Amino acid sequence: MERFGEGLTTRRPWNTVALARVERLNGRVAMLGFAAAIGGELISGHGPAGQLLALLRWYLG
Repeated sequence: MERFGEGLTTRRPWNTVALARVERLNGRVAMLGFAAAIGGELISGHGPAGQLLALLRWYLG
């Protein structure tokens, strides 16, 4: 196990297995967010910007 930032300051190669896991998780969470935005659009009839404006109006109003 390498210390945080060690791969940037030494000649040791990057831990590509850990990076692959992180990138896979990041991609899956992005897909969930995209699906939530589409679901919100289908439910509310507003696109992503309209949903944010409606949330701001609700929060500030």
